[in-house]
Amino acid sequence: MLPAFLLTLGAGLSTGIGSWIGVLTRRFSPSLLTLALSFSAGVMIFVSFVEIFPKARQALTPGLGSVQAYLVTVLAFFAGMLALALIDRLLPSHELALLPLREGADSSALMRTGLFSALAIGIHNFPEGLATFIAALSEPRLGIGIAIAIAIHNIPEGLAISAPVYYATGSRKKAFLISFASGLAEPVGALIGYVFLRSVLSDLVLGLVFASVAGIMVYICFDELLPAAQRTGAHHHLMMAGVTAGMVVMSISLVLLT
Repeated sequence: MLPAFLLTLGAGLSTGIGSWIGVLTRRFSPSLLTLALSFSAGVMIFVSFVEIFPKARQALTPGLGSVQAYLVTVLAFFAGMLALALIDRLLPSHELALLPLREGADSSALMRTGLFSALAIGIHNFPEGLATFIAALSEPRLGIGIAIAIAIHNIPEGLAISAPVYYATGSRKKAFLISFASGLAEPVGALIGYVFLRSVLSDLVLGLVFASVAGIMVYICFDELLPAAQRTGAHHHLMMAGVTAGMVVMSISLVLLT
């Protein structure tokens, strides 16, 4: 369990990298931010469709049969997207990575955006942490792939939290700690989920968890990362280059882990 937990912890705490970027950088490059966000989206989209979705179907096949396993995998995938959409409806709205570009914005608005982003990202991290932990327990290669994808996409999310808090308060420490705390939701989610699921952990449960998390990761890409990359004002083709680069890097990583 320890290697699986450490892998999940490392993925979650990569928000700290984005936190330091947010509090140490005085000027933000829209092009760099576009590349970072779209690169993260490319990584997550690739690993969701190429690794997690097929593994979910594979885990469900022995118990359900090939045809029914595929149907359940698809349903669980969209159930994950729907669950996150419902969570987003209940959360205060936040604009990922936009307000850090507006250093002259109202401090209360910046602080509110940073806190709302931390809350939303922390909630999103719960199922991601659970998926990383369970995947690392059942199949280390898949767990490492998921952890890499989540770690990369947590960096711009850490930036989206720390920068507005820093501009609002002037405190690097407070900005870093709030952003860092949102990353802790990942290992906490892993442990809580495992406590509830360990007694019923089976290929069926693994398949359902993997498929739903694939849906959650794809939803985050299309609902947050890519729209935020587009809104930074950088050229559209730069965003596509970032997505492609993310897919290439993730594919190379998976090949090296084979």
